[in-house]
Amino acid sequence: MARWAILVALVVGASAGAVVLLGSSPEPERPASAAKAGSLAAPPRGALAIPKPEGLGDESDLTRWAPVRRRVVARATPSTSGRAIARLSLRTPEGTSTPLPVLGRSKGSDGRLWLRVTLPVLPNGTQGWVPRRTVGGYEVVRHRLVVDRAKLRATLLHRGQEVFSAPVGIGEERWPTPRGEFLVRNRLERYESAEYGPLAFGTSARSEKLTDWPAGGYVGIHGTDRPDLLPGRVSHGCIRLRNPDILRLARLMPVGTPVSIR
Repeated sequence: MARWAILVALVVGASAGAVVLLGSSPEPERPASAAKAGSLAAPPRGALAIPKPEGLGDESDLTRWAPVRRRVVARATPSTSGRAIARLSLRTPEGTSTPLPVLGRSKGSDGRLWLRVTLPVLPNGTQGWVPRRTVGGYEVVRHRLVVDRAKLRATLLHRGQEVFSAPVGIGEERWPTPRGEFLVRNRLERYESAEYGPLAFGTSARSEKLTDWPAGGYVGIHGTDRPDLLPGRVSHGCIRLRNPDILRLARLMPVGTPVSIR
C-alpha cells in the first residue's frame, strides 16, 4: 500500500505541473500579489475623522443657562434651610420653559450641588440658589445684546464682535426701560395685533413702574406698526425695532442670549 500511495502522489503532482521530491517539504507558494506589492493602490482612508482638538479659549463672552424642570423655591443660601426668595415654575407666562442664567455652583451642607442663578423677579438682578437637580442640562451661548438707552440703539455681539445694529424705541420717562443684566427667555410669533410686529422676544427684565401689567410687566423686544416713531422714547418699557430689523435680529439671536441694558 505504501508503494501505491507514492505512485499516486507522483502522478498527481506531475499532472499538476509540480515536481515533489520524496523526503523533502514542498516550497511554499508565493502569493501573486507579493511580486507586485509596490504597484497596489494606497489603502482607503478611515471613515472616522478625528479633528484636531481646540482649546476652550476665552470664556468672557460665554453665558450658561438651564431650564427649570421642577417647581422650586430659590433660596438666599445653598441650603434647604436658607431664606426663601422666589418660587419658580416650569413655564413662563407665555407658556415656554423658564430659563435661568447660571452664575456659579456650590455644594450645600447636605452634600447636594446647588446653582447660583439670576431670578426673573423684582428687584431686577436678584440672585438666588436652586438645587442642581431641579434644572435641566446647560445651554451655552456666545452672543450678547447691548441696548444703549442714551444712543437709542441695540447692538448684537457674537464672540465680542458686532454682527447687528439698529435704532430702537425704549420706554418713556414715566415708564423707563430698566437698566441691568437680563436674559432672552423666549421667542414669540403670530401676534394678532400689528402693534407688536411680526415677532417678539421675551426677556427676564421687569418694569419697575408697571408692576400690575399683564403677566407681571416683563419687558419685550419686538417689532412695531409705527416705524416713524423710531428711534425714540415711545413705549411702556419694551424695546421696539422696525419690522425688517426685528426679523434680521431673529436670524442671529438665540434664546438664552444675555441682554445688557445700559
